[in-house]
Amino acid sequence: MEQKLVGILLNAAAHRGVPQGRTGWESLACYEEAADAYGLTPCYLKLADIDPVSGCSAVYIKSQQGYKRVVIPIPEVIHNRAIYPSGNTGTQRLAARGVKVFNLHSRYGKDEIHRLLSLDSGLVGHLPGTDTGSGGLIRMMEQYPDLILKPRRGSIGKGIMRLRRKDKESWTLEYLHHGQRASVHIHPARLPGPLLRRVDGSSYLIQERIPLAEAGGRPFDLRVTVQRGWGGEWVVTGLFAKLAPPGGFVSNIARGGEAATASFALEQAFPARAAAHYRMSAAGLALAVARCLERGLPGLADIGLDIGVTRDGQLFFIECNGRDQRYGFIKAGLPEIWKDSYRRPMGYARYLLDGGAER
Repeated sequence: MEQKLVGILLNAAAHRGVPQGRTGWESLACYEEAADAYGLTPCYLKLADIDPVSGCSAVYIKSQQGYKRVVIPIPEVIHNRAIYPSGNTGTQRLAARGVKVFNLHSRYGKDEIHRLLSLDSGLVGHLPGTDTGSGGLIRMMEQYPDLILKPRRGSIGKGIMRLRRKDKESWTLEYLHHGQRASVHIHPARLPGPLLRRVDGSSYLIQERIPLAEAGGRPFDLRVTVQRGWGGEWVVTGLFAKLAPPGGFVSNIARGGEAATASFALEQAFPARAAAHYRMSAAGLALAVARCLERGLPGLADIGLDIGVTRDGQLFFIECNGRDQRYGFIKAGLPEIWKDSYRRPMGYARYLLDGGAER
């Protein structure tokens, strides 16, 4: 198999750390091992070093002397692992000149994802009640006793708030303040101005809070990694559970959540046979979500989906992560699946380099 280059597009901070091998949870060794299995050599680049006019880019490539910075023609295939502000068109410009960029975008608005999924009649029943704006907040408070308010473009659980009914006259708004849980009581007829400004500013989505199953009294959801590999088809690479901290409502690992195997968490909440059924059903739902999203999101190839299982066994889609934080597999004690999450995209890169059609 002919050795070819594959680009790994990183944010500037991670890219700066390549020469020292300090790229956070982006494992250069895993990229290199996975790429080698498909006859590929990874080169690490950032948007600022790509010159569409000359058709060249400065990249880092590993040599016997360490990572060497060289100038090469822009790689034919690039796996996007960077996050850019809304409105950045760098990856689209690359695609316009014929570069095959998979995961063309790595962050999508939660409202956009909800809209696309709501067009699929088979998925509507797996979507939580959702609304926007101050009018939507009032409607949702009239319909549901427990709500989650989340930034449309937030990540790792930052900015998420919980609003739940305390009694007929008051609600409790819970949030994280400098990493600590805080709360305030509010009256539905006198909603705080700062809260209304947030939800009216088109930056927040209001959703029914799903009564998640619990493991040891801790609510959890399932992170399902769904990727394209050799051949271009969607495959579930693996899944793990994210447990909220004791007394908390956000399961994100970066916000104090804990990773565990899906089997462990599900078997804490359900009998073994039911737990196995829900595990397989979550994987099936994740595949259906990926296949639906690909119709509206060009270049989609590597995503992490959060799937919730309720106490009575219903499955709900919660969130799509365009840059899946794979380190959860390590924290859940699943190192081989962690490595697989690098292998599969490199298989897809080889498929594209060999003339496979982008999906």
